[in-house]
Amino acid sequence: MDLEDFNRRWLQAWSDKDVSELLKFYAADIDYLDPQTPAGLKGRDALGAYLTGLFGATPPMRYDPHEIWPTANGYCGRWYCTIMPLDGPVSYLRGFDLVVLDSEEIVLNEVYVHPLDALPSGVQTGA
Repeated sequence: MDLEDFNRRWLQAWSDKDVSELLKFYAADIDYLDPQTPAGLKGRDALGAYLTGLFGATPPMRYDPHEIWPTANGYCGRWYCTIMPLDGPVSYLRGFDLVVLDSEEIVLNEVYVHPLDALPSGVQTGA
């Protein structure tokens, strides 16, 4: 499996806020955790409901892959997110995802984010 390509396509689905496409990356029994769901979500249906609400409540966001580190059963990936509200200043996040795979489906996804004042110098984005 080409992890770089998988990560790029997965982050594009996040950028597109395409819940149905995004859920194709996840196993039916996915364990998902992020700062807004620290106790976690279990299952594709719960994740889909969460993403639908999240995407409806957030401005356009673009996720740009930066680097991945393969693990025995997946990878850790760093990305940068540009948040583009229609009526306010652009803001940025740096994030890391722990992605555990079973075949080509994500069975565990832990997300960690850090707000940034600006993108670090030298970081290439899709802008």
